[in-house]
Order: sequence, then structure tokens, then C-alpha cells
Amino acid sequence: MFVTIEISYYPLADSYNEAVKRFLQQMKAHQTDMQVGSMSTLIKGEYSEIMPILSAVMDDLMQNYPSVFNLKISNSCPV
Repeated sequence: MFVTIEISYYPLADSYNEAVKRFLQQMKAHQTDMQVGSMSTLIKGEYSEIMPILSAVMDDLMQNYPSVFNLKISNSCPV
């Protein structure tokens, strides 16, 4: 099933820029279809392919930074 995920990431650390860059680099390394905005990032693709990647990236970030993620997942709102 094709989905669009809007994700906002708020690292609660002084080095928040480092954490955001790490998030974007890891998602790009997996060749995800991404549109980076000023407040959120849109990720598009097959749910079964994107969710394991997103879960692994989020786990890594939460292991290293206090983090807040805000996600919206839709299978009916193409962008």
C-alpha cells in the first residue's frame, strides 16, 4: 500500500542541528522518496518498505538524543 508520511522531528538537545542532519542523512542513505521542508519532511513509498527504515532511524536517534517525533501517515492523500 502506497503511503505518504509527514514527519516533524524535534531533538531536545543543544546539538539539535546535528540530530536533524543525522535523521536526513540516514533517510537519504536508504534512498527514500523525500521532500524536506522547513518544519517537516514528506516521505512517500510502500508502507511495508518505509516503516522498517523509519523505525530503525527513529530508534537510532532516540538512543542518542532526547527526541519528539510527530508523524501523520496517510494512504489516501497523495502529494
